[in-house]
Amino acid sequence: MNRINQTEIIKFTCRSIFIGVFITLIITVSITAQFQETGNREFSPRTYVVHKADQPVIIDGNLDKEVWQGVEWTELFLDIQGEHMPAPRFETRAKMLWDDEYFYFAAELEEPHVWATKTERDAVIFMDNNFEIFIDPTNDTHNYFELEVNAKGTFWDLMLTKPYRNGGSPIDAWDIKGLKIGIDIQGTLNDPSDIDNGWTVEVAIPWSVLTEVTRGRMPETGEQWRVNFSRVQWQTEVIDGEYVKKTDPETGEDLPEDNWVWSPQGVIDMHLPEMWGFVQFSEKTATDGGVEFQWNTAEDYKWLLRKLYYRQIQYRNEHGRFADQPGELEYSRLFEHLFAGHEYSEKPELAIKVLDNNYIMRLAVDELNSNFYIRNDSKVWQ
Repeated sequence: MNRINQTEIIKFTCRSIFIGVFITLIITVSITAQFQETGNREFSPRTYVVHKADQPVIIDGNLDKEVWQGVEWTELFLDIQGEHMPAPRFETRAKMLWDDEYFYFAAELEEPHVWATKTERDAVIFMDNNFEIFIDPTNDTHNYFELEVNAKGTFWDLMLTKPYRNGGSPIDAWDIKGLKIGIDIQGTLNDPSDIDNGWTVEVAIPWSVLTEVTRGRMPETGEQWRVNFSRVQWQTEVIDGEYVKKTDPETGEDLPEDNWVWSPQGVIDMHLPEMWGFVQFSEKTATDGGVEFQWNTAEDYKWLLRKLYYRQIQYRNEHGRFADQPGELEYSRLFEHLFAGHEYSEKPELAIKVLDNNYIMRLAVDELNSNFYIRNDSKVWQ
């Protein structure tokens, strides 16, 4: 057995410490930036009612099938940062359905030049133009799912136990068993010589996978989950008969991709589950109609806690510790701002418990006879 050189051990240890500090700084800067932008954004998630399918759904990418007729489209996608940004160059929209076996998704992507290169499962699909689905069944910002698909039907499925900003790492080994994907291209794939109309994608995700985080329980009628969609779009040009990403002439690097989403995030980061849209499940079919999305007042109190979470980040950056008193976070002013004209106007009691580098905050909401909580790792629950 070879002996390990002590000098090399010291070098390795120092390098490890440096890397750890560097990563911590990156996370801190990222979270600070998110506070500065997302922390000041108004809460206006998009909503959608998911109807029951009235017949079997054959997954082939063709959205002209009878089962999808009469199913409402989402709003057209916007820039990930919000309506104040330029409108996307191409239109994108989606639909959803469900039955006792699957959660169904359909998307239509306008695209004059459809291309894709990735063919290996769990490759970094967003290096191609792609369509992405994000699902948080428990609406607590933890234990959520992501699926990315390109125009070849190649996909990357992963699960995160918590967002990247809170130290989360993707679980690539997690697989959507029984996943079905269908792609239909209105034109040709990887052929720059013609102009395409776009491509459509159809996805069926089994409840047996999604309910892994709900203790095996399927959604009930009226129940609401958090969902968002993202489209990654690269700028390309044709060189020697092939699509090539455009580059910055000064740096030689690829031009930044566009990110177009259903419910805007406020910043260029899909891994802020609190910004995703809400979907409400209904036992009625789309042809039955008559179902409107019902806003859950509990979400207003969760958002109040989320704003306090952002303020805790800022407070720690300024004072080197988390706030342990509501006044240090200007709680009263925040409540008055968020709940001005609200049906419930009585300010809930806020309790903060700090232990070293961790904290938990609790709102006691008498009107709802319920307590709401949030932790320093961003998990929120009722």
